Amino acid sequence: MARSDARLLRFAAIAVGLILTIFILSKGSSTTYVASSASSGSGSAVTSPKVVKPAVTGSSSRASDNINDINQGLKKQSQKGTVKATFVSLARNRDLWSLIGSIRHVEDRFNSKYGYDWVFLNDEPFSEEFKRTTSALVTGNTKYGLIPKEQWSFPEWIDLDRAAKTREEMKKNNVIYGDSISYRHMCRYESGFFYRHELLADYEYYWRVEPDVKVYCDIDYDIFQFMKDNNKKYGFTISLHEYKATIETLWDTTKAFMKENPQYIHKNNMMDFISDDGGATYNMCHFWSNFEIGSLDFWRGEAYSKYFEYLDKAGGFFYERWGDAPVHSIAAALFLDRSELHYFHDVGYYHVPFHNCPIDDDFRLEHKCMCNPKDDFTFKGYSCGNQYFKANQLTKPANWEDHA
Repeated sequence: MARSDARLLRFAAIAVGLILTIFILSKGSSTTYVASSASSGSGSAVTSPKVVKPAVTGSSSRASDNINDINQGLKKQSQKGTVKATFVSLARNRDLWSLIGSIRHVEDRFNSKYGYDWVFLNDEPFSEEFKRTTSALVTGNTKYGLIPKEQWSFPEWIDLDRAAKTREEMKKNNVIYGDSISYRHMCRYESGFFYRHELLADYEYYWRVEPDVKVYCDIDYDIFQFMKDNNKKYGFTISLHEYKATIETLWDTTKAFMKENPQYIHKNNMMDFISDDGGATYNMCHFWSNFEIGSLDFWRGEAYSKYFEYLDKAGGFFYERWGDAPVHSIAAALFLDRSELHYFHDVGYYHVPFHNCPIDDDFRLEHKCMCNPKDDFTFKGYSCGNQYFKANQLTKPANWEDHA
């Protein structure tokens, strides 16, 4: 009887052991935990165990590589744009968090499909945080350039005392950015130097993007390819009137240039957009340059190069507060065939405080636009949309008056 009981006990022990072994093997690595008590004395408190997630394949470093490979594969598949084009952003390190919102808008609405590069320019070296964060968001390659000091400082021919007096007067008169030195350097740089930067040397087209802008609608075609195929040299979304106090002598200086260099004025120019009296005066209409898609070769060309040099020597960037928007707009209107300019009515866009929102209901729904057409600025009083449509004999949308 005793031997029988012993055999039963041994059998039970073996059975329990087999069951435990099978259970452990069946669970595999999913029961791997890391607990602080593993290497502590018996009196140490036990913390909540941390689950170690199983690797996809191989070691943990190999799994990370696989994820990177997958992401890179997706990147390569989305890089469909073939035009030599890039986005350009002039930004400071402190602009990072307002700029990445703009980047995300552009990527989500357009560039995730085409994979174009992005060039960032700064008058100071970019921080590693800036480069790491922006490069993670851009589908194409990212490039970071330093602006030469001579392009972001007072030229030797500028009377510094006279320039300082201008800033003081503008401050008293509450002229926007009237007392800012850095704003003037920015306007001068965007007017005459950004397209000369070595990082842009291999590109033919650019799309300017600034901090805190929004792209409201899906863009389902390659804008750069459109520009190239249709021989467009300058594209915009918003046009408006400039502050007269900032450009008191810009038009007189421009007229002097035209008189000395009539060969640069295109026969089919768009003078009637920027002047209501055949060129005697400037009506202040300009394209808002915080959004512009253009030909770099146009800015690099002889006509514009001579024009910028003429303006720069006149000193108006510092003796007044000439902006790059009216400078670019006047040049495009005078030196280009009017057919080479394009209004992107289909690109929903916002830069405080103005909106470009397609007013066609079907278009907005089809392109998943997130803007209110009542906010569209195109035909409102301070806009130059009416002037542009009139100058080019364009037909306005059927319900445009509802949004004026």
